[in-house]
Amino acid sequence: MEGPDQFFNDHAVWLHIPLAVLVVFVIELLARHSFAGVFEFITHHTIPFFYNCLVVYLIYSLTFLVRRRTFLRTLITGLLLILGVVNGVILLSRVSPFGFTDLTMISDLLTMKGSQYVSGALTAVIVIAIILFFVYVVLLFFKGQKQKGKWPFPLRLLAVAVSIALIPGSTVFLRSQHELSAYFGNLAQGYSDYGFLYGFGTSIFSRGMSKPWNYSKKSVKKVMSDTDMGQTVWINGKKVNVVVVLLESFMDPQDVKYLSMSKDPIPYFHSLESNYSSGYMEAPVVGAGTCNTEFEMLTGMSMQFFGPGEYPQKTILKKVQSCESYASDLKKLGIKSHVIHNNGANFYSRQNAFSKMGFDTFTSKEMLDITKKEYNPIKTWPTDDILIDSTKAAMDATKGKDFVYTITVATHGNYPDYKVFTNPDVKVKAKGKDQALDYKWEYYVNMLHREDQWIKNYIKMLDNRNEPTLVIMFGDHVPSMDLTNQEVKSGDIFKTKYITWNNFGMKKEDADLTSYNLVADMLGRLGVHGGTVMNYHQKMLENGTKAGSLTYMRGLKMLQYDLLYGKRYAYDGKNPYPATTIEMGLNDIKIDRIYTYDNRVHLFGENFTRWSKVFVNGKQVSTKYKSGQHLSISIDDVRQGDKIQVSQMGSGDDKLRTSNKVSYTAPAVNNE
Repeated sequence: MEGPDQFFNDHAVWLHIPLAVLVVFVIELLARHSFAGVFEFITHHTIPFFYNCLVVYLIYSLTFLVRRRTFLRTLITGLLLILGVVNGVILLSRVSPFGFTDLTMISDLLTMKGSQYVSGALTAVIVIAIILFFVYVVLLFFKGQKQKGKWPFPLRLLAVAVSIALIPGSTVFLRSQHELSAYFGNLAQGYSDYGFLYGFGTSIFSRGMSKPWNYSKKSVKKVMSDTDMGQTVWINGKKVNVVVVLLESFMDPQDVKYLSMSKDPIPYFHSLESNYSSGYMEAPVVGAGTCNTEFEMLTGMSMQFFGPGEYPQKTILKKVQSCESYASDLKKLGIKSHVIHNNGANFYSRQNAFSKMGFDTFTSKEMLDITKKEYNPIKTWPTDDILIDSTKAAMDATKGKDFVYTITVATHGNYPDYKVFTNPDVKVKAKGKDQALDYKWEYYVNMLHREDQWIKNYIKMLDNRNEPTLVIMFGDHVPSMDLTNQEVKSGDIFKTKYITWNNFGMKKEDADLTSYNLVADMLGRLGVHGGTVMNYHQKMLENGTKAGSLTYMRGLKMLQYDLLYGKRYAYDGKNPYPATTIEMGLNDIKIDRIYTYDNRVHLFGENFTRWSKVFVNGKQVSTKYKSGQHLSISIDDVRQGDKIQVSQMGSGDDKLRTSNKVSYTAPAVNNE
């Protein structure tokens, strides 16, 4: 009697069809977390759904090339479902779906276990399940049934080759018919519209930048000569501090049509908006993807030229010698540059990225004495209060003027779907929405209300320094609230707001800008010119060329490709903007003295944080954080004469900064 394996293999050409549909259905169910969401996808995006099914079906054709067909079919099915499970788990905790770039961020993801992203228990369950699957596959390889092909191998190989070739062929055709898209401005929406497998596949094959068809030294030089802005002449004849502040997930809640609030939650923000240059800012992402808005903001380069889900700070900036940015442009004018951030130094490879961009110092959370009390009400992210003094310290540490980039986190998602504030300062109602979304908006708006006070305190600190200063604050993307274009007053969920402040009488000139030309425009108003991309944006804006238009983007792509992937014709073979050996933090970690009591060795000193770890003879030992001046270790971990140091530790066992070295003296033993 014919067994099920034999039957399936004999009729695989037809049975692969329902199997492919089932696999895609399950993957989409894992991504959307509801049957209703899957059926909505099938109903409204029917062609993309069946395209995903076709891809899986054609991948199954590989089984016809081997004798162990059940083994290979099981392996393919398992690998596809593993991708679906990983994506589904990730989407429980963040907005951005799983992409190929995430595989380059394993170190970042591992550092988040047990955090608001991935619990340690869930990580263990996933790892165990994957191990068991591969054990089963190995057993199947050795014990499974072998199938002899009915057709000659050359004929099967030709058929499979034609089948696999249908994947790129059908992709190109459906893109030409606008049923699929090669670029996702909103990664989550792209996956939602076109399916996980298409989105993930695009993140693999559409990476980096394509070479402009007319790329040459002559073309690059022409773009540069056409956009030369001349020499820098500072406004009022004096250099000024430039402070750029990323307001995490910050949007004006009054722009959401269905929200009603008991009072204005961000009055100080609105006062700045009324009195200083402001406007809408078009970001490259929605709901997540902070570092891509950051990349545009600091370099003037556009994410439009990269593939879906790509993070240039994790990819190309790990390969290039350096990346020209506004920090490196201003360095040529004698301006020191600093980054202040209350999150990890290595997340999104920021330490490397900021070094490539030419920043001088980077004060990350590992350098900050953030106590457990200094967190938001749901204990997922620090408050931003510590950033005020940290920004002041960075600016006070230099004699001249500064370029500062401060990154906040207090209003970061996810937002709780349960009530947090018993008596909220701002009462919020999301008309026509369910209770869960009501609670999310109430929490978010009240956190904005607190952040508004933070903005006021931050500006007050800068004003009290009595140095001419320009501040540019912007929301990196709208919050992850599933907003649509129809639900916001701007008509575009890619638009957030920016505001400015200055204390030297700079004229108010409102304009809607983008994250890749905002800083260039503001520097131009200060009279600052000279950067390759900076000049380009300033000339385009001066000419009235619309950002995003073919004319605007053509030249930008030429310069961006040349600086990141090309021969750097713009620099004539030189490297005028070298990477820096970035200094982590501002202050030395110092061990002043060591005492031994109660079976513990106690270290007293300066600038310890919760990320400080003690090393004995170069080996890390278990460390207890007591305060910014006090750490302790077990007496069993140290012996007479051992060398003790303290290091601030980033992810991946990266020593960000290390203290002086002190020899341990064991307490005298009383033998009486």
